[in-house]
Amino acid sequence: MRIITILCISLFLTSCIGNDSYVLPASVGRINKVLVVVKGSLWAGEVGDEIRKSLSELQVGLPQSEPILSLAQVAPSGFSSMMRKTRNILVIEEGDSIHVNALKSKYASPQTIVYLSAKDKEGIKQVVKERAKEIIDIFRESDIRQTQKIFRAKKLDDSEYKTFKNLSISLTIPKEFKTVDDTGEFLWLRQHLRSGIARGAGNNNILVYALPLKDVATMRDDISAMRDSIGEKYIPGAREGMYMITEKAYAPHTYDVELNGFKAYETRGKWEVKNAFMAGPFINYSIIDEKNDRLLVVEGFTYAPSVNKREFLFELEAIAKSIVIN
Repeated sequence: MRIITILCISLFLTSCIGNDSYVLPASVGRINKVLVVVKGSLWAGEVGDEIRKSLSELQVGLPQSEPILSLAQVAPSGFSSMMRKTRNILVIEEGDSIHVNALKSKYASPQTIVYLSAKDKEGIKQVVKERAKEIIDIFRESDIRQTQKIFRAKKLDDSEYKTFKNLSISLTIPKEFKTVDDTGEFLWLRQHLRSGIARGAGNNNILVYALPLKDVATMRDDISAMRDSIGEKYIPGAREGMYMITEKAYAPHTYDVELNGFKAYETRGKWEVKNAFMAGPFINYSIIDEKNDRLLVVEGFTYAPSVNKREFLFELEAIAKSIVIN
């Protein structure tokens, strides 16, 4: 069962205030979905247009058009006790001050609420536009942590894999993933999808390997060529001459990031099988490990024909970001 189903019902959290103990109800809601609490008049006008434009930006690297966050709206008067159990909430208000504040587990657990305030409609529009990335990151990072928590409860045993041992790393990968290849230098794990149109042929995949650390100045531009060489060596297609490559018709997007204290590159793009009609999205983290003079790579890619793939890539991202380098 996919993680989005599990996320809809989370464990109760026990909290204390003074001598009075109480249990927060379990939050509900899917990953990458946010409930926006704002007046209907604002949502229907320019403020709502800016919210949708800034917070529903399309996720790069996906074959279908899918937003980074899915939004739903409710008026403050309709923000009932049931609505307050939603996992991700954005509250937008007109007030005396300009601020963006995040609060954890106020009405339910786990829960993230972002409060955004400005003096008038124009002010709200400006704050939403200027702070959109920060707001998106708050919700996505919260969902990443919760996804990793669920995966930890059913984590694969790292000691089973030669490649993990040789590279001195660990990842939080759920037990649904099975071994395709584990050479000691290259690890390929696969999860067969069990629901939706993608059931059967659909699968999520994790790749782990390391390469010698070369010129850091040109490394960003070399990621596609690196992927293609690994695909040719380890990821064959159905017939000779077929193997996984970076899709030629779509230029990947690469970003500078920090991953658990290491400088890294996050690359989102599409893969295809050379001389065959198979393709899908990937997310690649190339981590600069200067201490061990290597480029450590963790990549997730998915094959799920005819269905949206945002949630699959999100789960793979959560796995990649769980890396611990020993």
